[in-house]
Amino acid sequence: MTMFVPCLTRSMVGSELRAITLGHPFVDDYLEFVAARGAVNTWLATAYDLKVFFEVVGKEPAEVTAADVFAFLAQQRSPRRGERVVRIEDGEAGLAARTIARRLSSVAGLFEYLLARGDACVASNPVPRGLASRRPGRRGRGGVRLVRTPRTLPRVLSPPEVDRLLGALRTRRDRAVVLAMLLGGLRRCEVLGLRLCDVSVGERRVHIARGKGGRERIVPVSGRFFAALGEYLELERPAEAMTEACFVVLKGPRRGLPLSASGLDEVLDGARARAGLGGCTCHQLRHTCLTRLREQGMALEAVQSQAGHASIESTRIYLHLANDWLEREYLAAAEAIDAQLDPLAAELAS
Repeated sequence: MTMFVPCLTRSMVGSELRAITLGHPFVDDYLEFVAARGAVNTWLATAYDLKVFFEVVGKEPAEVTAADVFAFLAQQRSPRRGERVVRIEDGEAGLAARTIARRLSSVAGLFEYLLARGDACVASNPVPRGLASRRPGRRGRGGVRLVRTPRTLPRVLSPPEVDRLLGALRTRRDRAVVLAMLLGGLRRCEVLGLRLCDVSVGERRVHIARGKGGRERIVPVSGRFFAALGEYLELERPAEAMTEACFVVLKGPRRGLPLSASGLDEVLDGARARAGLGGCTCHQLRHTCLTRLREQGMALEAVQSQAGHASIESTRIYLHLANDWLEREYLAAAEAIDAQLDPLAAELAS
């Protein structure tokens, strides 16, 4: 049995990532394929997922079996060394179910690619789509997913928490970045990907050139964001910055270079700590924006467009986050039921 030991290597040109390799020709070809059709974060995540998988399995791609996949699942679900903590949300002690599901998806994508190529000596995809749960001859689709991912509601910030967070930000740039997520519902990668030419101050809109899945969209954003952005561009953005990126590093050796994801996370973590918030992420800011829009009566299809969701099913979660929506719907239905029951009760009493 051949042992494949992956070694993740990144090739950079300046601040731009040009190549990621793991040291196997088939796997590296797949990573090149992913890079050509996906975002950088997807590329990095896929490379790391495959690295972890082949480190655990220790086989050539052509030698991987379904038994290896199940062994990998068991290893990922097992508690980390010295830990006995069980998460409340899914009752698991190992990695989060969503992380394991993503890694399985990355592995399945690799083998689907190798099968499509037809020249990689792979006869089938070793990652099962699920376990059959229906008897032969029965109608309908059935099956048990390999990884059960809990459907949990994301946390949103209350108005007082938003005020505390904004008050804890130290620069105009940081305020503009946070307001882009909090008022426009932009993702972290979309904020960092904004270019100067993407901002239309007169129309109060921003152009998302490459959202999730490579989709473009134009979204309106509150004037508060553009006011903060104008102050940052006029008073803080280094004049020597040569990049098209809207948000750049303000000091240090990387001054004038595009703000990175880790840099933004560091900014938000510091503000969260100073504001005394238990938790606050970029995605929570986005959820807060979309939830508030829905609470104010914005149509679900409009929220979908603002969010950049490919499917409206992803947007329906904001129906549940908007507390007053469920209450209004219930009260309206309850009143209709009461109106039907009152005549019936009167008739029975007589």
